[in-house]
Amino acid sequence: MSYEKWTSLPQMFFQKANEYSDQPFMWSKIDKTYQPISWKNTADSAYSLAKELSSLGISRGDRIIIVSENRPEWAIADLAIMLAGSISVPAYTTNTIRDHSHIINDSGAKAAIISTREIGQSFLPAAQECKNLKFIISIDDIDDNLFDIKVYKWKNILAAKNNKLESSSILIEKIKRDDVACLIYTSGTGGNPKGVMLTHGSILSNCKGAYQILKQLGVGQEKFLSFLPLSHAYEHTAGLFFPISIGAQIYYAEGIDKLAANLLEVKPTVMISVPRLYDVMRARIMQAIDRQKFLKRFLFKKAVQFGEAKYKSSKKLGLFHIFANQILEILVRKKVQARFGGQLKAMISGGAPLNPDVGLFFTALGVRLLQGYGQTEASPVISCNQPKSMDLETVGPPLVDVNVEIAEDGEILVSGPLIMKGYWNNPESTSLAIRNGWLHTGDVGHIDSHGRIKITDRKKDIIVLSGGETISPQRIEGILTLRPEIGQAMVVGDKKTHLLAILVPDEDFITNWNTANQTNQSLEELSRIPEFSSAISNALKEANKDLSNIEKIRSHILAKEPFTVDNELMTPTLKIRRHKVFEIYRKTLEEIS
Repeated sequence: MSYEKWTSLPQMFFQKANEYSDQPFMWSKIDKTYQPISWKNTADSAYSLAKELSSLGISRGDRIIIVSENRPEWAIADLAIMLAGSISVPAYTTNTIRDHSHIINDSGAKAAIISTREIGQSFLPAAQECKNLKFIISIDDIDDNLFDIKVYKWKNILAAKNNKLESSSILIEKIKRDDVACLIYTSGTGGNPKGVMLTHGSILSNCKGAYQILKQLGVGQEKFLSFLPLSHAYEHTAGLFFPISIGAQIYYAEGIDKLAANLLEVKPTVMISVPRLYDVMRARIMQAIDRQKFLKRFLFKKAVQFGEAKYKSSKKLGLFHIFANQILEILVRKKVQARFGGQLKAMISGGAPLNPDVGLFFTALGVRLLQGYGQTEASPVISCNQPKSMDLETVGPPLVDVNVEIAEDGEILVSGPLIMKGYWNNPESTSLAIRNGWLHTGDVGHIDSHGRIKITDRKKDIIVLSGGETISPQRIEGILTLRPEIGQAMVVGDKKTHLLAILVPDEDFITNWNTANQTNQSLEELSRIPEFSSAISNALKEANKDLSNIEKIRSHILAKEPFTVDNELMTPTLKIRRHKVFEIYRKTLEEIS
């Protein structure tokens, strides 16, 4: 691979497009069937769009926002913007008008590419108020007649005959490795999002590190199932540019509700997602097993038990266990693996801490789950577990060319070519984040004897009880949500004598309760029923058995509604916006503490 020789992401892509030409590159559902677009057609479309952006007044360094669900046009837009020497600004489809206004104004974007009418409803009002935005390109038809802003249609732009711009090779020569490729806004778990400037070189460095891990599994004709939003740095690098770098095919999932079906259709070799998805998958598998007859339940539990023993034990298994394990491989594990398509080399977890028990569950069933670690400011992957030396309690060793040190207070510091150029128009925040060439991650942890990073918590999320004890809330939340009755949990207790929790009952538990009691009540209504509240309290008592004395939850409240992206209590990558949840329930928490 030519990761050091490539000077830009467009250079990498066009080299691969020339190599693979008419072979399939990206797949999306059209008329209920996955249909491909070739490498050559992608390259031609990206070049056509780059030419038209130039004719519309876009210059080198101008920012262009992309707001779209995952689809081939997203990648084409991203490549075209970079090819034109401009800077792409990915934005979440779930953004509100206020969110869009912040990004348009902060980035000083000159144009935007949006996909659907629904996105137009939140983006167009924001664009109307921002004078720097000159025009919009819409992939689908949108209602633009109510707004005084120029809107061009995607199909017309690509069909235009503009021969004034230089060839793609000349354009590529002008792009430097240190040029800013994209401006990715952080998800805003702690306030207004900041624009992270990632360079062509920093993303290429990440791709090189990912390749070194995949090599251990054997690099072949890879297929990626793209599920996370491409507006997130994790998917942008690991789900788009890394697949490009190895000539892989990318399939776009239809959504979480059809993910199981897409896995069977696509049969991916690599899948990238966040811990929340794996939590849900584990819960769904366990619920399905609980509905099976005794023999199937028994065999499944034995497969998990033997698989866990094999992972945990450094000793060789006895002959009986080896024989039984081989039988369980055929009767249980192969069937579970088939539900994921049967060709998975690895599922990768990142974006938030993975509960080790969830990782162990999939590992025991023969579905390799590698936990990685990163931040948008690091392009974003910093480390990942190695397939041959995996420890589910860690996030693995640093990627190649990445340096990691632990500060005196336990904070993880990172340096190397993967580090961002800084925050857009925010030198003060940049100087706080990067000091003497080291990115201060805000995460706390240590490095084990094998060079693997173990993260214990976020500095700002650490709870300090009134007695001075420091506690990691994320570990406790992971234990709480392993209970089938509890879907989500947020632990608080700073400066208190004990810990408190905000609990969201599991969706299926609510449904089953309503069915059993012949009601159809909302979560808020159910929370007022003593028997329902008692069931959650009992689940909490069981979870407390796995916690130390100071970690036990002494008091709790039930949330009025789940934490979701729609109510802005979760980020688009499914991390809880702790500060927002706390503000909503602050008064109630004070009453029970």
